Amino acid sequence: MIHPDEWDENIAGELAKEESIELNDAHWSVLNIMRDYYSEHRVAPDIRHVMKPLASDHGHDKKEVKKLIFSLFPYGYVKQACKIAGMKRPRGWSTG
Repeated sequence: MIHPDEWDENIAGELAKEESIELNDAHWSVLNIMRDYYSEHRVAPDIRHVMKPLASDHGHDKKEVKKLIFSLFPYGYVKQACKIAGMKRPRGWSTG
């Protein structure tokens, strides 16, 4: 996507289909955290900014959350999660 502000859930669904991902509640938890972070900071969040609230919300440690994210987006946070969330690669790009 060129303009993250044009993103919506329908676009996310189409982008997920391109990645052969069927979005479920766990995917939406990650995507919503990403979109909230983007709304506040106007940049795509690095994975650590997604792991912390996800761990807090679900009562998991960071290691478990990292495994969860990579099970949801098996080709990577940047390649799949950022794409489906309608964002360019994070500034402080790290795959975790």
